[in-house]
Parts: sequence; structure tokens; C-alpha cells
Amino acid sequence: MLRGYQGASIYVTDMNARMLQRFYDMGIRYITTRSVGYDHFDLDKARELGIRISTSPYSPDSVANYSIMMILMACRRAGQIMDAYRMQDFTLPGKRGKDISSATVGVIGTGQIGRTVLKHLSGFGCRLLACSPHEYDEAKQYARYVNMETLLRESDIITLHCPARENTYHIIDEQAIRQMKDGVILVNCARGTLIDTEALVSGLEAGKVGAAALDVVENEYGLYYNSFVRQPMANRELALLRSFPNVYLTHHTAFYTDEAVREIDENAVRGCVLFDRGEPNPYEVC
Repeated sequence: MLRGYQGASIYVTDMNARMLQRFYDMGIRYITTRSVGYDHFDLDKARELGIRISTSPYSPDSVANYSIMMILMACRRAGQIMDAYRMQDFTLPGKRGKDISSATVGVIGTGQIGRTVLKHLSGFGCRLLACSPHEYDEAKQYARYVNMETLLRESDIITLHCPARENTYHIIDEQAIRQMKDGVILVNCARGTLIDTEALVSGLEAGKVGAAALDVVENEYGLYYNSFVRQPMANRELALLRSFPNVYLTHHTAFYTDEAVREIDENAVRGCVLFDRGEPNPYEVC
């Protein structure tokens, strides 16, 4: 499909050095990814080859609202309730939840999505804390910026909205979990590498982590967006997470709304058109 073309639009494919070299050898000089994140690219290799890379941004509402949905599901034990209902178990024991309005919610990362989460959570009346390398006046309308230690120590619920970078790799590790409240709820609709899965499993087993709601996991490339019905799944960590009744897992679908997909497609095409015209693209990252 690539032969004879200079540009390509891809989804979240592992664009490692070997893959980029193959694209380059086919004549590709411009790639637009239909995603906001671009951690699936080897940017050093792209720069070496002179391949330009751009993202396809979309409204933060889809991921922000999905994150809040995951928070509410974890707080109210929605999975356990629905599973029991299917079994015609209409009793109450084991189904009592927590009210988000009386909770302290910590938001790590206050980019567009993180700020939208804060804005929308403010309507629930919960106490909001934020931690981010950059502080925004918009976020300060709803939350108090604190350091990481304070956020970990005081939050009943922690939701992650950071990009995948070297300095955010395993930002939630064994040490971070030790600093959290007993029974903390962890939510991640950002990138799987933000959480050390082994540390999370240990926290769940010890009861330190009361619940986890994850739309992303480590090592999800090649797994999510494919069907493995009646096949063994080559991800032991995910299989272990699935065994916990207080872990809510979805397969990187937080972005997946009619509105977001339309914006993604439009910006992907726009990136290719701007490249073809030799015009600047504000969404280029390389």
C-alpha cells in the first residue's frame, strides 16, 4: 500500500526503528498518527531518516468523561453489582460503595485532559488536588496544586493524565503506592507505562489499593484492538489483573466516541494535506 506515496496515516502501530526504515525505503517521508500520543514512534530514528511525524488531536471531553465514568464505577462497585445481578443475586452485602462527593480526588497531569477532568469533577463537590510540571490558572479555579507526596498521601482517588515519557515511566511504583491511603482507588486512562504493574498487583493483594480502573496497561501493543477469542493471551500481567474483582479493565477505548473519531480523521487528513502543500502543521512533533 505504501509504494508510490510520500505520506501515510497510521493508527497506534509500533513504529520502531526497523518499521520506520521500511517506511522510508518505500518512499514515505511523512507519517500522521491517528492519536494524540506518539510514544509508539522511535523519534530518534525518525529524525535520523528525516521522516516528519504529526499527531491528530481531538477534544479532551471523551477521555476526561470516560475517566470520570471509571472513577464512579470503581467507587460504586459497578462491576460486582452487575455481575451479581446477572446471577439474580439481589442482596446487598459486598456491594456498598463510596460517594465521590465526599472524596479527595488527586489528578496527576493537568494538560488539556487533566484540566477537563478537574472542571467536570468540580460539579460533584469533591475536594480536588492537582500535581503537574506546569500549573495552569484554569486548573486553579477547581483544584489546589500540591507536590506529589501530598497528593499521594491525601487522595482517596488518584487519576493519571500524563504522557508516556522517560520521566513519567512507572510514576506509580511500589514507593508511590506505599505513600497512598489504604483503600485508594487508582484510575489510568492515559498510558500503561505510568503504572508499575507488579507494584499494583502487590498493592491489590495487600489491600492497600482498594480498586483500580485501567483503560491502558503495560505491553498492550499487539494485544488491544485484536481478537483473541479462544486463544491463549500472551500477557501474564493482564491475566493476573483480570482475576481481581475490584479491577476494572477496558481496552484503550476512552477516546472512542463519534465526536472524537471524526476530529481524529479530519486532523489526520489535514496533516497530510499541509505536508503536500508545504505548509506548517502545528501538530508536528518531529
